[in-house]
Amino acid sequence: MSFGQSLGFLSFLISLYILWEIRQLVLLIFCAVILAVALNRLVIKFKKFNLSRSIAVFIIMTGAIIIFNVLLLITLPPFVEQFQSLLNILPNVQNKLNELIEVVNNLDESKYYYWHFFKNLDSFNKNNTFIPDNLLNNFIALFSNIVVIISQVLLVFVLTVFFLLNPSQYRYYFRQLFPSFYRYRVDDILDKSEIAIVSWLSGILINCVFIGTLSGMGLFILQVKFVLVHALLAGLLNFIPNIGPTASVVFPLMIAVVDSPWKILPIIIWYFIIQNIESYWLTPKVMAEKVSLLPAVTLFAQIFFATIFGVLGLLLALPLTVVSKTWIEEVLFEDILDRWTVDR
Repeated sequence: MSFGQSLGFLSFLISLYILWEIRQLVLLIFCAVILAVALNRLVIKFKKFNLSRSIAVFIIMTGAIIIFNVLLLITLPPFVEQFQSLLNILPNVQNKLNELIEVVNNLDESKYYYWHFFKNLDSFNKNNTFIPDNLLNNFIALFSNIVVIISQVLLVFVLTVFFLLNPSQYRYYFRQLFPSFYRYRVDDILDKSEIAIVSWLSGILINCVFIGTLSGMGLFILQVKFVLVHALLAGLLNFIPNIGPTASVVFPLMIAVVDSPWKILPIIIWYFIIQNIESYWLTPKVMAEKVSLLPAVTLFAQIFFATIFGVLGLLLALPLTVVSKTWIEEVLFEDILDRWTVDR
């Protein structure tokens, strides 16, 4: 290995170390790139009306801020009110469980095969604090770090605006990181990555609206309390595959335990139907073949990115996986492995 090659390899290792140290910042940059890629489609449409890019960006970002604030004003007050009431009711769930356990403890052990299950539940209930305490602690920790969260949101917003104002320049500098003979190929891969990101984002938004709407309708028919909270949480948690849909059913079940235990089974059945419709009909329709991912790959990606980046990595696991899939297919499979020939 020559001196130049050694120096290049050392520089590559140092770059990897630096990227690892600033991985949270890199993830925020990636988040800004996703937003910029999605909004850039709107900018291109506005430019057809003979508007400059800066004016188009100003109109789109101003409109996005206005729409966001209007939606916030409409949904936040009732959401906060219902969520506060929900937190006040949750401790009653433990009381209901205690009553149920007390009834089961009085049953004849030999006649009921599920007696041991409730006995174990009784042991768990005595040795552990119920969910509301942990939930309140999490919210206190969240609000204590509100300044950090706001600063990260502002950073993503500013970076998104910068990327939108001059995307070609940032794309040029990114392309320069690759050898000269491969830069045209990088352009092609970036185009495909952009298509994949837009397809994923549009698809996941449709899925979230679908899940939230159907969840709200079903819970409204069953007359479960705090429908708005449950519907919004179901829609938002759908951003997290596998984990989110399962977590979204927890709060309605808790309310059912306190309010009307007979509603538990209908709630489980309704959420099961919704998730199956979303998984086997809606997702294939809106995602098509561009961002199709095997369930095991999605779950592994969530664990992997959550381990590296924490909560933010879990939230962005799917777009990270979509982009990684595009680069692996194009670079590793098509450009390397598919062209690998063996001399005979």
